[in-house]
Amino acid sequence: MTGQPAAPGSADQRGAAAPRPGAAPGRPLLPGQPGRPDVFTFGETMVALRGSGPLKLGGTMNVSIAGAESNVAIGLARLGHDVRWAGAVGEDEAGQLVLRTLRAEGVGVSDASTDPGAPTGLLLFEPRLPEVTRVHYYRAGSAGSRIGADVIQRAFSAAPPRVLHLTGITPSLSPTARAAARFALQLAWESGSLVCLDVNFRARLWTAEAAAEVLREWIPFVDVLIASDDELPLCLPGDGGGEGSSGGGEGSQGAEGANGGLRAEGAGGGPARWASEQEEAPTAGAGACGDAMPLPPQEAPGDPAATVAAQARLLLDQGVGEVVVKLGAKGATAFTHDGSLHRPAKPVRAVDAVGAGDAFVAGYLSALLDGEGPAGRLERAVTTGAFAVASPGDWEGAPTRAELGMLGAPPGTVVR
Repeated sequence: MTGQPAAPGSADQRGAAAPRPGAAPGRPLLPGQPGRPDVFTFGETMVALRGSGPLKLGGTMNVSIAGAESNVAIGLARLGHDVRWAGAVGEDEAGQLVLRTLRAEGVGVSDASTDPGAPTGLLLFEPRLPEVTRVHYYRAGSAGSRIGADVIQRAFSAAPPRVLHLTGITPSLSPTARAAARFALQLAWESGSLVCLDVNFRARLWTAEAAAEVLREWIPFVDVLIASDDELPLCLPGDGGGEGSSGGGEGSQGAEGANGGLRAEGAGGGPARWASEQEEAPTAGAGACGDAMPLPPQEAPGDPAATVAAQARLLLDQGVGEVVVKLGAKGATAFTHDGSLHRPAKPVRAVDAVGAGDAFVAGYLSALLDGEGPAGRLERAVTTGAFAVASPGDWEGAPTRAELGMLGAPPGTVVR
C-alpha cells in the first residue's frame, strides 16, 4: 500500500468496502498465533520527572517515563499478554530510557523508531495539594509528535494484532501523527483486528471542535469505545460535541494540534447537542451482558445517567460494538446492544490518580482477550484502576495477574 491512505469511510474506500456493520457485538477476535501480538498500540511516550513539591522551590525529582498508550501496554504485559508499542523517540539518553523501560516491562518495541532530528518529549509532575497535581508538558516538535505511517506499516506487515488500541491524544499531536493514526485504523479494518479507542481528550492539545471532527470520522470503525461521560459528546453525530465539552482524563497536555481538514464522513445525523446536560457517567462492552438492564427508552433531561445512556445508544447505532464509560470514583458502566451493566469502583486509599484511566483500559482489554463477558471485563478494569489509584506513578502500580486478588485482603495483611 503506497501513498496517502484514504480516510476510513471516505468515498474512495466506500466503493470497495463499508465500515464493518455495527462493529458487531460479539464479533470474534482474530485467533492467537505465534508472531501475532494480542495488542498493538502507538503514541508518544515521554520522560517524566516527579517532584516532591513546588517546582520553583527546587528539590529532588524521580525520573520515569509516561504516555497513555505505553501505560496501557505495560499494564497488559504485566497481565501476561503479548503487547507491541510503536512510537518515535529522540536519538538521546531520554529516548533510550523510554525504550529500555518498555523492554524491561515485557513490551515489544521492535517497531519503534529513533528520530535524530527531534528530542524525546518531557513532562514534569508538580504536587501542590494532597489531591491536586500540576503537569507541565514540553512536547511541541518532539520526536513522538513526528511519528509517521511507515511505522504503522511495519507493525502490521509482520502480523495484524488481535486488538489495535488508539487514543485521542496521538491524532492531536501533529498532522503526521494524525495520518499515522488514520492509517492504523484503516489497516486494522482491512485485517479484521478489533479497534479499541480511548477518547482521552486534552483541551490543551486541540479544541473540542477539532477533536470531534476526527473522532466522528473514526466512530463507525470502533469496536470498543472507552470514554469519560464528558467526552461522549465529542463522538456523537452532528454537532453534538463542538460546544460545552470540557474534556477530561489525567491532566491536560500542552502542545500544538491542528485538525488538518478531516471530515466526519462516517457519522450520520442525529440529536445535535448533549454536552450541557452532562455530569458524570460510564461506557463499556459488547456481547451479551447476562444480568444487563435494558437501556432507557428515551433521554430524561436533568438525569445525567439517562443522558449518558441515550448518548451510548446513539453511538451503538453508529456502529460501535460496545461503549464503556469511566465514572471515576463511581466506577464504570458498559453499554451494548443487549443493555447496560455497572460496576462500582473498588475502595482504596487514594495516592495518585494519574494513570488510573490507562490502567482501567488495560484491565478491560485483558479480560476481553481472555474471553470474559462484560461483567468480567468491568470487574478487572475497576480492579486494575484501583491499583493505579493506590500507587504513585503513571504505570508503576499496575498489577500482575497473580496480584489481582490482593485488593480483597483485610488491612494489615502481610503476604509471606
